[in-house]
Amino acid sequence: MTDEAIDPITLEVLRNQLESAAEEMGQTLIRGAYSPNIKERRDCSTALFDAEGRMVAQAEHIPVHLGAMPESVAAVREHDPKPGDVFVLNDPFTGGTHLPDVTMVSPIAPDSEIVGYAVSRAHHADVGGMTPGSMPAGAREIYQEGLRLPPIRLVEDGEIRSDVQSLILANVRNARERRADFRAQLAANERAEARVASLIDEHGEETVLAGFDAVIEYSRDRIASELEEVPDGVYEATDVLEGDGITDEDVRIETTVTVDGATIDVDFSGSASQVDGNLNAPLAVAKSAVYFVVRCITDPEIPPNEGCYEPVSVDAPEGSVLNPTAPAAVVGGNVETSQRVTDVVFSALAKATPDRVPAQGQGTMNNLTIGARDGSFTYYETIAGGFGARATADGMDGVQVGMTNTLNTPIESMETEYPMRVERYAFRPGSGGEGKFRGGLGLERSVTVETDATVSLLTERRRHAPGGVAGGRDGARGENVLELPAGFDLPDGVELNENAVSGAAGESPREGETTVAAKTTVDVPVGTTVTVRTPGGGGHGDPSDRETAALERDRADEKVSAGETGDE
Repeated sequence: MTDEAIDPITLEVLRNQLESAAEEMGQTLIRGAYSPNIKERRDCSTALFDAEGRMVAQAEHIPVHLGAMPESVAAVREHDPKPGDVFVLNDPFTGGTHLPDVTMVSPIAPDSEIVGYAVSRAHHADVGGMTPGSMPAGAREIYQEGLRLPPIRLVEDGEIRSDVQSLILANVRNARERRADFRAQLAANERAEARVASLIDEHGEETVLAGFDAVIEYSRDRIASELEEVPDGVYEATDVLEGDGITDEDVRIETTVTVDGATIDVDFSGSASQVDGNLNAPLAVAKSAVYFVVRCITDPEIPPNEGCYEPVSVDAPEGSVLNPTAPAAVVGGNVETSQRVTDVVFSALAKATPDRVPAQGQGTMNNLTIGARDGSFTYYETIAGGFGARATADGMDGVQVGMTNTLNTPIESMETEYPMRVERYAFRPGSGGEGKFRGGLGLERSVTVETDATVSLLTERRRHAPGGVAGGRDGARGENVLELPAGFDLPDGVELNENAVSGAAGESPREGETTVAAKTTVDVPVGTTVTVRTPGGGGHGDPSDRETAALERDRADEKVSAGETGDE
């Protein structure tokens, strides 16, 4: 903290420079990465923190990564970091989220005194565990999900610790790819230190540190002002997850949201106890989902940093699905439970701000992992789907929804990097829920594996459709389909989806297809085709009003074309 005042112009200049530094970190990581998961899909995030562990700037990357990052910095600060150190961690019970998300935290100390921290987080395509890709559907404990890394020095006094690096690489598949992606993360953190050093040279250390405080205070004041516009009250909502990968029983997610002036409290006391499967989500993940929703219902131009989090409190009982105790399995909690937390908090706040909350989007990341047990390749992807319709517009088609913000893997990259062939990649016609405004369309992606492989699917909204609002219809449910080559049958124990009903116009089961459960891990032979049909978004408003809405849009477009703005 510093007592130096900072004028508004300098504040705006510094804010943009800090955000630019965080973005440069991200670009360095993406350009330097080897795996398509990072260099193509951009499943990574970067941010800058001050010396007290408060986020001051972030790149516009992955919501579930960024909102949980402060826990990682806090965990590292407990280990007495020194200039020249880089800590690596992924343990969800000591600052991480789930094991594939590997975080690196570096002290920033241009003149030997720590002034902040650079943080990069990337989803690595494999970190060991019981299945290639480290996303097993049937994990019962975290030991099965991969190598756990509590905060440990990977770099000490500027030198990589070869013993730590060798230990990590000996426990992952495709170690060459992991080594290259680690180097990219290290380069991103080094870039942050160089950029902060240049800012100190330009403005002076006192001004830069005062800027850290000022940008946080600015965001806190802006968020508080926005929250004061939300009607005070207590708002409740409940939703479910479709089984935990071990049983098919619904898992309850319940929230009570209390808005009181410029503060908001989100309590998950009514949610299920931690489950045997891997849908448990560390509290940091639940917090991240709540922060994302609060950002969505307030002004998106507010700079994202610690100030946005300060008016928000999040509670979940220890031992619950949103605050599990070790050694709970958690890999699906980060990717799927976070989505349902987003949905349920949106549903609660829709009662307070209905015009700011869309109908439900696909509500899943549609995690697909395909890899070889010999470690020769691991492909991982989250597949886009339908965005929920809004109060004034249709939902977007084929986009990432909620807590993920990645790109897709281009077909050319997939077929070059992996022994796979893309058979089909298209929108699902009719999958968006009808309404005055239609929900976004889901996608269909079909991939044939050209070698024996292990397929893992962690998905949702295969049994409960994304809901419409204000009279809008539900979006189509998703489906996971396997088509094995002639003469092969699914192994015993692979659960089928007995509730499969497409819900999308024009779709019907194809010969040879078998619809499998939302959470499935299975070894398949060469020639197997894996198809993921993602959910559509829910509709908004009475479908009978859609023609009226279309006429209103046409009239508005005509006025714009004629140069009529309505301004006097």
